[in-house]
Amino acid sequence: MTTLPDASFLFRLADAAARETLPRFRTALSVDSKPKEGFTFDPVTEADREAEKAIRALIEAEYPSHAILGEEFGLSGSGDHLWVIDPVDGTRPFICGVPVWGTLIGLTVRGRAELGIMSQPYTGERFWATGEGAFGDGPLGRKRLQVRDVGELAGATLFSSAPELFRGPLKARFQSLVDQVRLTRFGADCYAFAMLAAGHVDICVEPGLQPYDIVALTPIVERAGGVVTTFSGDRPENGGDVVAAATPALHEAALRILNG
Repeated sequence: MTTLPDASFLFRLADAAARETLPRFRTALSVDSKPKEGFTFDPVTEADREAEKAIRALIEAEYPSHAILGEEFGLSGSGDHLWVIDPVDGTRPFICGVPVWGTLIGLTVRGRAELGIMSQPYTGERFWATGEGAFGDGPLGRKRLQVRDVGELAGATLFSSAPELFRGPLKARFQSLVDQVRLTRFGADCYAFAMLAAGHVDICVEPGLQPYDIVALTPIVERAGGVVTTFSGDRPENGGDVVAAATPALHEAALRILNG
């Protein structure tokens, strides 16, 4: 059995990305838009591209046999080990100067997410998962991540990136979920999943995700005790409509409403 990289390698990847993203944050960046179904504006910046290049270079040097899938430069290589990268998850908040974006780096082995890190260099926070569990580090110190149990939906805090993501019949179903939880907030992107793993959020609902949006976050949530699947209950590594919840009971309740 091949030994997986440890947390120190995830930190090196995050550091390489931060050297490209952080100096460009809250600067006068040139912002381009790339085609994306359902969106008239999907931003991409030099920070996205250069951070992915830096991450790829380090993986290719250390693990040349591993495949890499990145948001900006697609798929390279093949095999059982696949790194999945979103150099700036939350480019919209990034270009607005709001520090809820993060660099997402995950590793799948034969299709299952085994390692992941979400790095937010501006706040100095990292959330990661290895075979040893899920952990967070930042200005308040390092701790093991653990979801909370608020019981029923009436006590839950719900997050999603934006209300306009919900269209057609799903719009009414999502509103039904909103009506049953205690608190709903929008706009935290990957940060909301980290807060779920850390015990501050209870449900995250994100339709239309790509693999690079969710692979790194999946082991962080799961090893903190949470549940992550598609709306159909399948593994989330291939993306799609995704629900993460702190407990199986909340997950089941959210799926029941979202599936009508």
